[in-house]
Amino acid sequence: MTRPLVIAVDGPAASGKGTIAARLAAHYGLPHLDTGLLYRAVGQGVIAARGSLEDAGLAEEIARALDASDIAATDVLTGGEAGEAASKVAGHPGVRAALLDLQRAFAAQPGGAVLDGRDIGTVIAPNATAKLFVMATPQIRARRRWLQLQARGEPIGFEAMLADIQRRDERDAGRGAAPMVQAADAVLLDTTDMDIEAAFDAARRIVEAARAS
Repeated sequence: MTRPLVIAVDGPAASGKGTIAARLAAHYGLPHLDTGLLYRAVGQGVIAARGSLEDAGLAEEIARALDASDIAATDVLTGGEAGEAASKVAGHPGVRAALLDLQRAFAAQPGGAVLDGRDIGTVIAPNATAKLFVMATPQIRARRRWLQLQARGEPIGFEAMLADIQRRDERDAGRGAAPMVQAADAVLLDTTDMDIEAAFDAARRIVEAARAS
C-alpha cells in the first residue's frame, strides 16, 4: 500500500510558503490547505462582531463555528488587517484547539495533502512525509508583502510594513500555544534570493529526497 504523501510547509509571513505549498499541491495532485486563512477568518470574524482580538472566549466561539469549506482567499482575508488579527487570535489556546481537529483531519486524507502554516510540522502533522521551513529576511518579506498591498491599493509605507512583519514574527515565535519554530526534521529553504520558480524547484527536490528516504 502506498504511503500517503503529506507535505508540511511552515514559515513566517511573506516567506513564500503559501505559493510554494500551492505549487507543490498542484504538482503532486494533492489537496492544499492554507491554515493561515482559518486564523484570518477567525480574526476577521471577531472584527466583524465588533469584539476585541484579546477576547479569547469570543475568538474561540467563532473558531468552533467555522466551516472550512466556506474559506477562500478573498481580498478581505488576505489583507493586512486580517493578517494582523490572525497573528493575535492564533495566540489563544482555545482557538488553536478548536481548529486543531479540522487541520489534522485534512492532513489525514487517504492520498495525502499539503498544508502550510506555522506549526504544521511540529503540531498538526508531526509525521509528515516531507517538512519544509521556508524563510527569507524580514526586509525581503516586507517588500514582497508591501508590493502585494500596493498593487491592491492598500496604503501602507514600507517601513510600517517592515515593522508589522517584525512584530508578527516576535508574536508568532513567542506565543505560549504552539509557537512558530522549525521542526527538528524540517529542511530549511531560504527564499531570500530566489524567484518563485527557483523556490518551487528547490522545494520539489526537498520533497523528492524525503520520499526517497
